Amino acid sequence: MALPPLTLSQRAAALEKALSVRRERADLMTALKSGDLTLPALLAREDDVVGKLRVRRLLESLPGIGSIRAGQLLTDLEISERRRVQGLGAKQRARLLTLFRTTD
Repeated sequence: MALPPLTLSQRAAALEKALSVRRERADLMTALKSGDLTLPALLAREDDVVGKLRVRRLLESLPGIGSIRAGQLLTDLEISERRRVQGLGAKQRARLLTLFRTTD
């Protein structure tokens, strides 16, 4: 199915929206890496910015978790490498939160 043709202003608006979403996602990952944001707080958000984020990238943004460890965690939690946050099932989300529960 072909995409509908867009005017120059519609295209510019779509590009600007995509850029702002990428910036917000990068800011969230930076906050997660620095410890300013917790995983439960991030997963509590129900918007497209977080929902369309791959779980592997989310795990790799946690302090002390690299590519290898993220892959092991996905295997242990029975989550596909290609799964996005919005596609997590209730049990997968619960196991992920249990694993990274913080005591405040």
